Amino acid sequence: MAMVAHLSDIHFGRHDPAIIAAVEAFLGERSPDLVVVSGDLTQRARVNQYQLACEFLDRLEAAGLAVLAVPGNHDVPLYDIVQRFARPLDRYRRYIDDDLCPFWENDELAVLGINTARSFTFKDGSVSHEQMDRIRRTFGEDRRDKLRVLVTHHPLFGLPFGEEGEPTEAAKRSPDALLAAADAGVDLLLAGHFHRSFSKTAREIIDNVGPALVVQAGTTASTRLRGGEQQSFNWIEAGKNGIAVQVYAWEGGAFRCGKPASFAYDGESWHSIVEAKA
Repeated sequence: MAMVAHLSDIHFGRHDPAIIAAVEAFLGERSPDLVVVSGDLTQRARVNQYQLACEFLDRLEAAGLAVLAVPGNHDVPLYDIVQRFARPLDRYRRYIDDDLCPFWENDELAVLGINTARSFTFKDGSVSHEQMDRIRRTFGEDRRDKLRVLVTHHPLFGLPFGEEGEPTEAAKRSPDALLAAADAGVDLLLAGHFHRSFSKTAREIIDNVGPALVVQAGTTASTRLRGGEQQSFNWIEAGKNGIAVQVYAWEGGAFRCGKPASFAYDGESWHSIVEAKA
């Protein structure tokens, strides 16, 4: 089984330094195969915030950890209008990664990140037709034996985080993007944006989609919390036949692990494993 640490919405500039230190210590001790950061590394895309994010990722890589990150809407300047529309992710490219759709793989996993952040909207995201083509090309026949993972900042589904449990807005063109993911045989969809942790099979959320498992991460270190949920990150142990997702939440100055959600693949779809009551 491969081990993936799924962080999101760190928001350097409005982060808790104690949590950042605890995350680094945890990852250094556990040594996951990959650290995924699904967007919003900064609070307002300012240079000093990007510098903090860069230093954090550099420390992880110096500890021997592989890192794959994608931008979020907060990584596009909000108040610097010229930068926002002329060079929206110039600072991200300079400090984080010049590749906005990074790819990583080992013997067990194939992981593709897609940039959903756009300069013409404050918070919503979008997937382009070119990115959909890339999803299909990346997860080709030669990677069918690996667990295929797609990482975005904005979810491709409406999720029950809105007012009175109403579904949230999904990324623009998400139905077409989900079709591309289904065509490519994507097993796992990782995203953030809402500062809420969540895991469920796609077919429990919407009809006419592929078999993928949907996993949302909460905010890793932001002091802006939503829905009464503490800072957290996901620890994922994954293989072609089974996936376990465990949320580590910040409580009392340390991370506490919750009960894992387990999923199995039956050859056609991922489904939740419900433990029998004693």
